[in-house]
Amino acid sequence: MPQDKVNRQFQAPRPNALWVSDFTYVATWAGFVYVAFVIDTFARRIVGWRASRTAHAGFVLDALEQALCERRPFAAASCITRIAACNMCRLNTQSA
Repeated sequence: MPQDKVNRQFQAPRPNALWVSDFTYVATWAGFVYVAFVIDTFARRIVGWRASRTAHAGFVLDALEQALCERRPFAAASCITRIAACNMCRLNTQSA
């Protein structure tokens, strides 16, 4: 289990200082849709997201890549990203 670097304090002093991420699923008539999202805790805004028909690591990383492209946190100080996975789903890295 990764170390909790934010000690469950989800507040940031500036934009792009702390992002949190999670994924969930939604039941539809056609089956499940999985949604991953990245939130900037300072702005309290989704800065990256992706949806997929399967739960695989690639779509979670795609959400993070979208956030990185949109926000470009590299110019600022380091950004901490906390990615949590729900216990109900296991990411299948083989299908990424």
